[in-house]
Amino acid sequence: MNIRSFPLALACLLLSASSRADRLTQAERYARRCQSHATDRNTTPSGTLLWGTKRTWDESQQRTDERRSVLVSIDISSQRIPDAQVQSLELRKGRLIASPVPSASLVGAVLQGSASDGKPVEVALCGAEPAPEDSDMVWYRIEAWNPVAQAWENPCVATGRVPDPRAMPVSGVWDSTGTHQQVKGKLTLACENGVISKCIRWGYKPWASRDGQSLADLHQACTRMARADYCGNGRSHTSQDTVIDMYDRLGVRLSTTTASASWDPERASFEAAWATDGATCLSHMRDGRALETLLRECPGRFHIGAPVDLGHGDRCTVQRADMSPELALLKNRSYGPGKIVTTSSQAAEPAGRVPLLGAVP
Repeated sequence: MNIRSFPLALACLLLSASSRADRLTQAERYARRCQSHATDRNTTPSGTLLWGTKRTWDESQQRTDERRSVLVSIDISSQRIPDAQVQSLELRKGRLIASPVPSASLVGAVLQGSASDGKPVEVALCGAEPAPEDSDMVWYRIEAWNPVAQAWENPCVATGRVPDPRAMPVSGVWDSTGTHQQVKGKLTLACENGVISKCIRWGYKPWASRDGQSLADLHQACTRMARADYCGNGRSHTSQDTVIDMYDRLGVRLSTTTASASWDPERASFEAAWATDGATCLSHMRDGRALETLLRECPGRFHIGAPVDLGHGDRCTVQRADMSPELALLKNRSYGPGKIVTTSSQAAEPAGRVPLLGAVP
């Protein structure tokens, strides 16, 4: 071959390969789904991502805005592969039910999802594993079509403890600010390492109630607390595997009073009280930064005043301007500035703005 024609030939070869990838038929794409799932499980995961999903399919861009995600919702009426036994899907608590045959397998079903930028993404259900601790919950192994790699991939962020995380269906959707909304026909596939599913495992099941009161608001407040989203704008203020303790007004979780290998109540102090849209008051920031930085991040939301006594030794100095601290649904304690303690067994999450929350006693 003439050396002058080599660059042109190489360019044509690459263009041809690219064109073939772009011309993958729908049947070819679906035939590749659910081919790489392992069955091994590891121990209980931890994490503070909201959805628990990757921010982008481009691995070199994982440091992008923490409020981005390759998958934020799915449409349960959008099944892409016709199935006489699965003509429609219904969400019942934490599991998907097929109609007209409720016992029909959902493995292999492909649904239409959406990324945080609104772009469509196809999601395949590759397995279903009932949660051993609660028959109302089912963990699904999922894959989403990665248009960059032209392959089906698990969209959930993996950690050392959970290298192949699953997802749980949860009613409604969460936007980039971390706010939950009910949208007809849409739900969230919340990955194991995200706080939406973690708060459910901690006891705050949004479909459940306690003493006649729905736990939906407590679940929403928990997602704010887990990520230290004080301003309610979707930005976290914590570091990977930070150990905290939480307790709520309904008694779903009580304050931990006994020392263990992962928690020492004597070293902890009150951090913040939480509502569905962020903190109602706080005494220190979990990441150790000065409280003044929070006042700058969400101007007009908080003010520093005389300490407010919330009982049981909980006192805060930074308070919401539009809400009484006593209206909080949930409170937490942490080790405070200079005393951050993390678990040692976690593998690092992809570098970026959002760190992981550690195991909670």
